[in-house]
Amino acid sequence: MRELEEKTGVKREMIHFYLRNGMLPEPERPRPRTAIYNDQHVTAIKSIRQLQTEGRLKIDEIKQLLQGNKGRIATPAASFRHLDELFASHAGLDQELVPLTEILDRNPKAESDAKLFEAMGAIELLKRKGKTYLSHVDAEIVGAWGDMRAAGATEEIGIEPTLLKLHVELAERLANGEVNYFLDRVPPSLSTERKAEIAHKGAKVILELFSVLRMKAAIKAFAVVNEGS
Repeated sequence: MRELEEKTGVKREMIHFYLRNGMLPEPERPRPRTAIYNDQHVTAIKSIRQLQTEGRLKIDEIKQLLQGNKGRIATPAASFRHLDELFASHAGLDQELVPLTEILDRNPKAESDAKLFEAMGAIELLKRKGKTYLSHVDAEIVGAWGDMRAAGATEEIGIEPTLLKLHVELAERLANGEVNYFLDRVPPSLSTERKAEIAHKGAKVILELFSVLRMKAAIKAFAVVNEGS
């Protein structure tokens, strides 16, 4: 437990709280009053803390997500990687994946959308014992297109799922540009750990910044179209 505290920066009282609430995989207990923890516990604890601090999620919300109940929980995009890490730490490959069928309530056309998005290179479909699964990030992409239809952006008015191809291409170009910019300017003397820390924190900020800039650009573009019509 002392080593777990040192590696995660989290006090044992909080670690025990996570354990009591089923948020961590059970440690190995070879004998009474003895518990053996491993790297999965380190990853899980760090993921929970990042979901709390970066994702601004409450403990009850993280517990609901672990139980597969997203409900009305607003989960920032940057948090999905931490969710994947948390699910992975609970062991068992299928437990870290989302069955495609679970997205149908949010997106009734999830199956056809998912095949199309995979062909675009936006997501990856995984087969396990005859069933189809996605990572939590990819499940959010498929689910979000259901949200698009619910908002009125449907095929009936000409908004096709193929629009996502544009976003995939732009996202790849933007990501490659950001990485090249970062690597060209960061001093080689900076440690790998420090580079990773800056990149990780910066990615979250730039994602939020890009969302605001994109919204501003869209408002401006619609204003120009309205003025011309």
